[in-house]
Amino acid sequence: MKNALSGKLKAAAPFADSNRYGRSDTSAVGRWFWEIDKVLLLLVSVLIGIGLIAVAAASPASAERYSGGSVQFSGLHYFYRQIVWIAIGIPVMIGISMMPRERARRLSLFGAAFFFVMLIFVPVLGPEVNGARRWINFGLGQVQPSEFLKPFFVVAMAWLLSLRETDKSLPVFTLSAGLTGVVAVLLMAQPDFGSTIIFGAVWIAMLALAGVNMRILIGLGVAAIVGVILAYFFYDVATTRIDGFLYGEGDNFQVQNAMRTLTAGGLFGMGPGAGTRKFGLPEAHTDYIFSVIGEEFGLIACLAIALLYCTIIARVLIKLLDEDNSFAILAAAGLAIQFGLQALINMAVNVQIAPSKGMTLPFISYGGSSMLALSIGMGLLLAFTRRNPYLTRSPYVVKWSGESLTA
Repeated sequence: MKNALSGKLKAAAPFADSNRYGRSDTSAVGRWFWEIDKVLLLLVSVLIGIGLIAVAAASPASAERYSGGSVQFSGLHYFYRQIVWIAIGIPVMIGISMMPRERARRLSLFGAAFFFVMLIFVPVLGPEVNGARRWINFGLGQVQPSEFLKPFFVVAMAWLLSLRETDKSLPVFTLSAGLTGVVAVLLMAQPDFGSTIIFGAVWIAMLALAGVNMRILIGLGVAAIVGVILAYFFYDVATTRIDGFLYGEGDNFQVQNAMRTLTAGGLFGMGPGAGTRKFGLPEAHTDYIFSVIGEEFGLIACLAIALLYCTIIARVLIKLLDEDNSFAILAAAGLAIQFGLQALINMAVNVQIAPSKGMTLPFISYGGSSMLALSIGMGLLLAFTRRNPYLTRSPYVVKWSGESLTA
């Protein structure tokens, strides 16, 4: 009898294994597997793969420029390092995406506070690189606090704005405006004008989603225009960038060079490794990697990448139509907007319709801080868009308080 029972259990074992990660699996991994947005995860994976190919194409140009004559500096130096950063970033992204929303929110609030404090100390402790102090050196490497603050800031703002539902007397608009203003001042002190624009634009977009009074949004729009004008006259970095863009001075040479590089390959490119103009770009592996892609893989490849970014943003926003949690809506939409805006700015600089910003192309440009920060942001986005497959919701109705925020 015992042997017969043992035989039956062994025979049933393969079927038990086949049910692993099935709908009845209540483990953390099982829930994650069925709740995660697999399409979004696939799109991001494709983007990371494209980025690795692009860094391999740009690495020889950057290695030649920054090797300083070192024999140890391989032509694929940045490609090999990018593999390491991806190997670190993907587990971070998956690990954060497995967190329940409440835990992801707590992590974001802690992260926002931590990197806000680090941002305060950047002008004091950070080394100066190309006239800017944006990093803090920890011995093993440098960390750019503003990059890590971006996703955590978005979630923190989403939590703050969503508190209006529980207590309408809270001055959430004033608090969020004050925090955003302080971050902007700290960033401009580095200076980092591009990141200042992203923080401000994402904050305004989240206010619009939260139902801020239209008069306030119009006022903020006017204030933003006035701020840019004042920055042009009183902020040297903005003056240099805008003059270069409008009158072809200074950094605009690099933007023009990037545009010529991007179009050199025509529709289908010169082929992997066949590009030559990329050797004249100052940051071929980071700021101007989109131009390298255009030269070696063609304008068709550039268009496909732009469409891929649009698809990721559209996927998130459409999925939020079926969401009834105001915090999740604000957090996921804010993260998607921040991600898309960074990509848009980088591509706009490369096609010469925006001044040089020093902005990386998400998941495609080389970078340690950038890759890890983007992995954290995408992990949070995947966490906030997870959906219980057994939970039925109307695809057309989003529960919202209906109350407008006022100053």
